[in-house]
Amino acid sequence: MPDLSPAELSRYARHLAIPEFGLEGQRKMRGARVLCIGAGGLGSPIALYLAAAGIGGLGLVDPDVVEITNLQRQVLFGQKDLGRKKLDAARDRLADVNPHVDVQVHPELFTAANAMRIAADYDVIIDGTDNFPTRYLSNDVAVWLRKPNVYGSILRFDGQVAVFAPHLGGPCYRCMCPQPPPPGLVPSCAEGGVLGVLPGIIGSLQALEAIKLITGVGQPLLGRLLHVDTLSMRFRTLTLRRDPDCPVCGERPSITQPIDYQGFCGISSAPTSVPSVPSMTVHELKQLRDAGDDHFLLDVREPHEQSISRIAGAVLIPLGQLGERSAELPRDKRILVHCKSGGRSARAVSQLREQGFENVWNISGGIIAWAREIDPSMAEY
Repeated sequence: MPDLSPAELSRYARHLAIPEFGLEGQRKMRGARVLCIGAGGLGSPIALYLAAAGIGGLGLVDPDVVEITNLQRQVLFGQKDLGRKKLDAARDRLADVNPHVDVQVHPELFTAANAMRIAADYDVIIDGTDNFPTRYLSNDVAVWLRKPNVYGSILRFDGQVAVFAPHLGGPCYRCMCPQPPPPGLVPSCAEGGVLGVLPGIIGSLQALEAIKLITGVGQPLLGRLLHVDTLSMRFRTLTLRRDPDCPVCGERPSITQPIDYQGFCGISSAPTSVPSVPSMTVHELKQLRDAGDDHFLLDVREPHEQSISRIAGAVLIPLGQLGERSAELPRDKRILVHCKSGGRSARAVSQLREQGFENVWNISGGIIAWAREIDPSMAEY
């Protein structure tokens, strides 16, 4: 284990004072390397606390840039970072937190093509993502490389944390969730929202689990799922068991290398994952509105989304209510449908066409495209 410099001994004095942790634990931290997939809501506290705690190497995977909607919860970033690549901003911030940490950035999507290469050099993998394809991918890679996978998820007011590590006697993520939910059933944080402090709680717990795994202090959440309900401030721990028939970590595994995770989760691998339906651009919509065209503008987002931004005259019928409320739609005029970015509205157009509505069109890019290309004063989210 590496020796600590006098500056490091001073920096970690509060750790060294803990009998169960001490100098040996800090040396283990100094010699360990952790990969955090995602530098967003969960990745921010994970990276900050691991860096502050003295992790030797920290890898970050994220292809995105900092946007204004990130700042409500992604505490790695500030106003000055808007428009910057997340990992450039993260590297600067973490160097300021602790210059002794070796930060390696991977400004790319974590995919089946690169996951094994990226994860190979790390001791612990932390899943800080918010989509099912990457969750299954990070799980499988961790199983194959025999590395612990510290899982976390958040939505609205609830969060979950677990440690998946079959090589340590526990289950893997597939043992808990053999099949992903149907596409669209579980909203993303962008669609469903997330309380800003929640990723701070869950991400900090993930960082804690990584520290316990590295130092051997305490009992990691191996074979246990911690559910956090912040509204009632209730913490529940559920027991998880390894599935002997699991296709990845079971006795006779059938998945031994990366697969098409988008396809496995029911997401098309084509450039667009929305149905092929009649569409028009936001510029064409504006031309129709300017010309006084008699059409029906349908908004299939959720009420909280419309409270943030709306196109004047649009009628709100959330996608989940469209089937039971289709009688409210006119059949004698053109129906133009929009959502946030075009995905839900395309599904709405397809659904309405199946119900016999013929003159119905999707607005490509949704209200985000309208805000960026037509009305820059409109709030984005």
